[in-house]
Amino acid sequence: MNLLETVPLPPFESALTPEFFSRDPVVIARELIGCRLVRHFEDGYAIVRIVETEAYDCPNDPSCYVIERLPGAKDALRGPPGRYYFHKSYEHFLLNVVCQPLEYEATILIRAVEPMVGLEHLQKNRTVKKDLELTNGPAKLVQALELYPRFAGLEVNQPDTYFAPGKPVPEERVTITARVGLSVGRELPWRFFETGNRWVSSGKPSS
Repeated sequence: MNLLETVPLPPFESALTPEFFSRDPVVIARELIGCRLVRHFEDGYAIVRIVETEAYDCPNDPSCYVIERLPGAKDALRGPPGRYYFHKSYEHFLLNVVCQPLEYEATILIRAVEPMVGLEHLQKNRTVKKDLELTNGPAKLVQALELYPRFAGLEVNQPDTYFAPGKPVPEERVTITARVGLSVGRELPWRFFETGNRWVSSGKPSS
């Protein structure tokens, strides 16, 4: 699948800046549904559409103890907003973006994306039986888009990898649930995904 003729490349000038992320991660996580992530490779590019996110607002979120105990995590989350941060889970790296002003610990996790352009590039980076398995999970998308370790700690608006606005997804098409795989903070409804989108991960809300 390659939709270059119908999905234009978002110009770098439209990229979301670090300032966009200097806000409440819950608000950002919702607003990112429908946004694009552009990834340039040496031989072309891919465009994916964000369909699932989670928010982590550490001063108000007991689940953050899991992230904070990881090496370097606390310093990364207290750093400047709008920087890529990758945390490790079960030997896989997951894509986060640091939120809120300096010294405030918060992040959003990108859980799933839908390929729009350049599927062939994602297939080179991740061997799967079904294309659906390329990016329908947080570790999968990092591998398919070849993001780690190259972008760790960098600002989000890199010329070869950046977020761009997409068509807004209306409230009636967004499902809000508890986040996935938590033992504490399970009551917080901070997971967002596009209702009915087949690229959403299979993760079940914590209960």
